Amino acid sequence: MRDLLPELQRWRERGEPMALATVVKTWGSSPRPAGAKMAVNARGEMIGSVSGGCVENAVIEEALHVIQTGKPKLLTFGVSNEQAWEVGLACGGTIEVFVERLEA
Repeated sequence: MRDLLPELQRWRERGEPMALATVVKTWGSSPRPAGAKMAVNARGEMIGSVSGGCVENAVIEEALHVIQTGKPKLLTFGVSNEQAWEVGLACGGTIEVFVERLEA
């Protein structure tokens, strides 16, 4: 989180609405551990990481929705071991990501 703070402060000073996504739970294989964070502003700019690839794109979309509505969301992403092998991954896994609006 400390590495996100300087940019979050800049967004805050500009009056940018923003959301914070946090990995709250993992099972099996996951690119980032519980506690990993990513911030998104209303322009779709992001800092940090909660996963990678299509998961982060989905989290950005949900974060933009959370910024607009102010309603937090708990997101779940997962892939079975069979699906993982089909796309060339070593093993499956699931992550839960909590997305909340940050007030300036």
